[in-house]
Amino acid sequence: MSTPKDKIPKRFTRFMEKYPQIGQAYSDLGEAVHQAGPLDEKTRALVKVAISGGAKLEGGFHSHVRKAIQAGATKEELQHVALLALPTLGFPSMMALLSWIDDIFKEEE
Repeated sequence: MSTPKDKIPKRFTRFMEKYPQIGQAYSDLGEAVHQAGPLDEKTRALVKVAISGGAKLEGGFHSHVRKAIQAGATKEELQHVALLALPTLGFPSMMALLSWIDDIFKEEE
């Protein structure tokens, strides 16, 4: 399976190269919030999947699904996150999330 790093968007890479100080600050902030509480890596990754899905950020959702897989999340766990969105986001949004999860698993076929 490819790693999340293999799928880093070129726009993000170019931004990080053009603005290295901002990029470093962004990375440091991400690390700080990850270390600020008791959640393990896999749980944090699933929470990020849920947040990006709830915000309907397709690119971010794809990225966080890949990171969650790297952290040990299964397809079934990711699908459960999408199903949990149903009462809050509605059926069409939940179906979109399931589709976006399938996008990532189809990349690996």
